[in-house]
Amino acid sequence: MPNPQSILANLTMIANEATTVAIVWHGLTLIAVVALVIGWRPSRRRAGALLAAPVASASLVAFVYGNPFNGVLLGGLAVALIGIASRLGSRPVERGSTVSTAMGVATIAFGWLYPHFLESGAASRYLFAAPTGLIPCPTLSLVIGFALLAGGLGSRTWSLALALVGLFYGLFGVARLGVPLDVILTGSAAGLLVVALALPRRRSHAAALRDASAVHVRRTAPIP
Repeated sequence: MPNPQSILANLTMIANEATTVAIVWHGLTLIAVVALVIGWRPSRRRAGALLAAPVASASLVAFVYGNPFNGVLLGGLAVALIGIASRLGSRPVERGSTVSTAMGVATIAFGWLYPHFLESGAASRYLFAAPTGLIPCPTLSLVIGFALLAGGLGSRTWSLALALVGLFYGLFGVARLGVPLDVILTGSAAGLLVVALALPRRRSHAAALRDASAVHVRRTAPIP
């Protein structure tokens, strides 16, 4: 694995050379926030797939800029999130608890502004060009924020996958790269982990059919 200085240099290069992509993701995020405020509630399946898109974007950017580790890990996470989301059904997302919602809003704001890596220009550039959708920590912060807002989409597996990768990058950023602000990603990922573990396990379709069959047999069995 490259040394911390090389990793930071690569992330800085991405943040400053691919600002157009970051601006696009800020615009899409703003559209999503406004839609949610005025009442849009996508299905869990759609929400899970949409939230995988920024992760897939950061994966592609990592490959383009010569960081296969981030490319593979983020790409694998994006595929996993889409695959799990495909089984979540059409039930609309629901807002999480008050604590989860508050953490979600704060984490979305952090991912939106992520005050690191941009080297030149006014500080106001972070309002529209922070490296969200480009590098792991702000991207995962944004996605985890929306997941917290939606109570983990009601899916333990989906939330666990996202939370564990978020924890890895948050801890790596703080301990290995010396980026203290990544403690916010660490805390948010830990919060999503708690939300995920509080969700009920999803039974397999086969198990549900067996249970339904057993109930039917009990109801139709002759009374001795």
